Amino acid sequence: MRTSLRRSQQLLQTSSLSTRRNLTTPHPRELPAPRQVCQACHRPLLSSPKAQQPQRERRLKSSSSATTASQTTPQSESTTSPIPKTHYDLFPQTLSQGPPPSGPFAIDLRALRKEFLQLQSKSHPDLFPPHLKTRAEATSSLINTAYKTLQSPLLRAQYLLSLQGIETADDETAKVEDAELLMEVMEAREAVESAEEEEELVAVREENEERVRDTEERLGERFEQGDWEGARGEAVRLRYWVNVRESIHGWEQGK
Repeated sequence: MRTSLRRSQQLLQTSSLSTRRNLTTPHPRELPAPRQVCQACHRPLLSSPKAQQPQRERRLKSSSSATTASQTTPQSESTTSPIPKTHYDLFPQTLSQGPPPSGPFAIDLRALRKEFLQLQSKSHPDLFPPHLKTRAEATSSLINTAYKTLQSPLLRAQYLLSLQGIETADDETAKVEDAELLMEVMEAREAVESAEEEEELVAVREENEERVRDTEERLGERFEQGDWEGARGEAVRLRYWVNVRESIHGWEQGK
């Protein structure tokens, strides 16, 4: 009986000691997950890659949007390209050889107009933001002036001569000492002024257009040879015949 009691007491003591140990011994804590460290600077990251992912995506989207906007906003070639030295530089596709004598005097007017329309569609001021409108307007005006000048053989000739310091456009003293030419011009003008019916101008118009073509051909030859003085004389002749043409176009019956 005593033996049984002793054993019971020993078991109670052992159980009590075990309970005390459990109460006094702290439970093991969960260790925090290792912090992420930047591989470049070895500093701890503020947040996990997953937390940073949305912010990074927003930055990428913002950058992508800015890039797309810069691509869709028209970049005026006129605002980035160098200022052209001559009207010919504005039409590199049609006038790739430049002005005579390096290039021909004659121009493919259909190709010139096509390139002109392309340039105007790209440089229209309405396509640009406010801070670029002034430059775009100036470029558009320059393209218009160049096109009007180059499409007319007379204006083209006068422009090319002006590049050489020879002014014939507004120079009333620019005349030719050719009595035969002056006589032909006077006769053509008298025929226009005395005509009572439009049919009477048919022969005068055809003869004058032939003179215009011949003069333009000689004018081109002079330019392509670099004969500026000879080109000046032909340009003055052409101006006479163009004036006769305008008189014929402006003729009205009874006036």
